[in-house]
Amino acid sequence: MTLLTELPPEIIQHVLVHVAPQDLASVPQVCKALSYAVRDNAPLYKAVYLAHLDTPPPEIAPNVQWEQQLKDFVRLQVVCGRKRVNDKKKELPFVYDTVTTLLRNATTKGSRASTSATHPVSRNAQVLASLFADETSQAAFLCRSSIYERARAETIYKSNSNSNIRGSNGGRNNSNGGAATGGSGSDNSNDSKDEIIEQDPRKTDRMRSAKLHCLYGKPVQFAHPESHRTRQSRMRPFACSRVYDLRQYTPQTQWGPFMGGSGTSEEGGDATLKVDWEMVEAIMLVLGANLEKLGLESFPIYKNFWATPFAGVWPNSYMGLPMLADDDDKDENGEKRVQCENCSRPISMPPQALRSQADDDEDSEEEVDANGERKKKRPLDDPYGINGTWLRVVCFLDYNDFFAYNFAQEPHPLPADVPRPAIDVGEATRLILMKIAVTEIEEPGPDDGQDMPVVHFRGISRSLDDTWDDNANSDLAGTVRMTKEGEVRWTTVSIFGGIERWKSESVQVGGVKSSRGVLGNWFDRDYDPRGPVGPTAFWKISDRIAASNHEQRVMLNDFLPIIDVAMDEDYEPITDDEEDEEDEDEDDQEGEDDDDEAMDHSDGDGEEAGDGEMTEADEAAQAAFLASLPEIEIIDGTDIEIIGSQIIWTERD
Repeated sequence: MTLLTELPPEIIQHVLVHVAPQDLASVPQVCKALSYAVRDNAPLYKAVYLAHLDTPPPEIAPNVQWEQQLKDFVRLQVVCGRKRVNDKKKELPFVYDTVTTLLRNATTKGSRASTSATHPVSRNAQVLASLFADETSQAAFLCRSSIYERARAETIYKSNSNSNIRGSNGGRNNSNGGAATGGSGSDNSNDSKDEIIEQDPRKTDRMRSAKLHCLYGKPVQFAHPESHRTRQSRMRPFACSRVYDLRQYTPQTQWGPFMGGSGTSEEGGDATLKVDWEMVEAIMLVLGANLEKLGLESFPIYKNFWATPFAGVWPNSYMGLPMLADDDDKDENGEKRVQCENCSRPISMPPQALRSQADDDEDSEEEVDANGERKKKRPLDDPYGINGTWLRVVCFLDYNDFFAYNFAQEPHPLPADVPRPAIDVGEATRLILMKIAVTEIEEPGPDDGQDMPVVHFRGISRSLDDTWDDNANSDLAGTVRMTKEGEVRWTTVSIFGGIERWKSESVQVGGVKSSRGVLGNWFDRDYDPRGPVGPTAFWKISDRIAASNHEQRVMLNDFLPIIDVAMDEDYEPITDDEEDEEDEDEDDQEGEDDDDEAMDHSDGDGEEAGDGEMTEADEAAQAAFLASLPEIEIIDGTDIEIIGSQIIWTERD
């Protein structure tokens, strides 16, 4: 019998590739021969890494230290496998570095998990999600920001005392009462706790924890995720106290989720500006709680972006859904071109910017060169993945509550570094559809990150839940740029009747073209010191850009990608010709159903699809179904209701 150590080195390495990463460290201890086979064997470590994790993007792969990163991955598993929170806490710097590295190395290729998941399936993200599913890991690494420290301190204080802030205020609830009076007994007790927190030298760890939480993407809504899931330990009131505190909105923060700015420039870049991840975390907590309150847990609109850990939080993770073009959109060989999902342009062609209605004619695609000849305009590049349809959520307080919280008479004004009391009043939430496209590209300024240009865009926004809300229906303009520290900064402006009204400053979580989307603050365009302000987020759902004569429309196809379409076994999409010839009586409809059923039986060839799985024919039918949907304009006087996978349109009286 031939011993393993007597085999050729190539075969030994092929065998060792199948060893689990956590067991590979034990192999060199068996004998010298295996020690030589493993030690300093970069190809072996690379093969084991790729057998369990994603293949890094081509621009990153040459610089990957395969051995070190595989060892870090094993150590991360060991750390997250510890039972006690206190045994994990000291590893936060290592966990932060390893998690961010794994996400940076996540794949940007592959297939989408579903119609509404706009990112590829990633083994790195799946492994991280399983490691952080343990609530002790969440408590040790995701819940260490000052917001959670304050919430845990106040929860302990409330549980050890019988103070009732509602009684001191005589108002609607204890949190708002403390905010309205500013001088209740709990305020003084919280001051000492907040002073202790501010004297804590672990500010860097708090920022690391907040960023890890933002990358995790699923808001942890309790101060003690490993225990104490009580109403008093909910995080939303404490997050609101930061998001709606006007003292957080200054020239130094650019009125957004930033810190350390010079405060000298209202427009453009700021070399000293850095992302305030604790503010981003607070925004995520507020928006996540409000979306959950709307009952969106079962909808992809919520689940794939707010309830799935590490969903698309890495650079270039956004992935459109390829589909067939219309019958008349063929290449020189007579074959249909592949398009982006619900998009009117071939995927191989650069996107066209939205055109104004004044240029809505054939000549708008042309320009005159120096010789007076008409040439087709060169499409603008889209380095940030701006072009397309985005879903946005905006939350705000009733202005009476907002004003009382920020400007109520206080016998002892709070110091600037002491947070306001938690506030637990109702908020309004708006779902908005945005259609934007690149209009101009310029070189980065001296205070911007130099790796990417500054890109300007324009578009429209339309309300999905309250079409009569004038603040939701507007024109849009804005810029996207890189900060000096390498984060993607979005600035948007809402325009009503040609006048700029609302503005937002945001950061894209995960980096350039991250499908996780953008989180930030909205506020008055003129930086009104009386507000209002609030949280906002938006994420891309489609590459679709409006046709030249449809800039002001919001189509059903724009909204469809956020809904998983349920395919019936006997479904066959109706073509445009069949739709034109279709009668309204039920007899014709029944005839079509019979034809569909017969077609299914003929296509089956005696093979049955697996339970719950879509066959290739089903996937093709689904793609054709999406492509054949009519374009339905959302207009004032129309309500939308989503039931399962159906969209119901109701004309309002």
